[in-house]
Amino acid sequence: MSAWIRLLRPKQWTKNLLVFAALLFTKGYQDPALVQLALLAFVVMCMVSSATYILNDLADVERDRKHPVKQFRPIASGKVPKVAALVLAIPLLFGGVAIASTIGTRIVVIVGVYMLLQGVYNLGLKRVPVTDVFLLSIGFVLRAALGAAAISVSISGWLLFCTGALALLLGFGKRRSEFVLQGSARVESRESLGGYNLPSLDALVLMSATGAAMCYGVYAVESPTARQYPALILTSLFVFYGICRYVFLVFSKAEGGEPETLLLKDMHLIISILGFLASAVLALSGFQLPLVEGL
Repeated sequence: MSAWIRLLRPKQWTKNLLVFAALLFTKGYQDPALVQLALLAFVVMCMVSSATYILNDLADVERDRKHPVKQFRPIASGKVPKVAALVLAIPLLFGGVAIASTIGTRIVVIVGVYMLLQGVYNLGLKRVPVTDVFLLSIGFVLRAALGAAAISVSISGWLLFCTGALALLLGFGKRRSEFVLQGSARVESRESLGGYNLPSLDALVLMSATGAAMCYGVYAVESPTARQYPALILTSLFVFYGICRYVFLVFSKAEGGEPETLLLKDMHLIISILGFLASAVLALSGFQLPLVEGL
């Protein structure tokens, strides 16, 4: 993969798949027009997020050069000049906003809030323990909200809570991995790690995992979508298993440093994601679970 492509961090576009959550749970995938709007929203998020990744790499280039993995990033390694990277980021940012404006005002507002959060994060809050991960998790929630706004539907608060909690789990799992693997040099590559300790990170990972499982469990039983399609409870099996598997990897193998890579290489997590999608489509097709309908 060329340095220019890696600069865009295409692996992290997997985060933007949250844009399709509303399309899935409202059965919008049956309407080609809604699918097209969701795809446009996905493209917008990929363009804007890639631009913010580039700007983040420009701001952190010196710290990245001290990181065992990030030192190989295109800007930190010198494969892509700083000026050239900036020239690429600006059109991506404005291009994403331009496409967003063709979908609707709400999309532009959500993209604007996302960009504002990224700016605040890079200007200093990324150095503050806990706050750094919370800001990143809000970005995940905004992705889900963007997808709902693109197809003009509402989205369950419980699903948003679950999205945020899952993002916290990934974020704190990543911080824990960095804390363990980088040893005494951890502060040189990420300043916020100096404010964490291992017991606090362990607790934060477990709290986030519990919150995500609980929120999705409530959504799968009590949301309007779940009441209309009771078999949606089947999806909770795969969500809970995926959460447990991720926590296992974080604690037993110090995995989690690159969640987007882990989600694509661990077969258990891949099966959890595929099983979740298959059971969601099955439930939304009207599949009946007689023993569950009384809930």
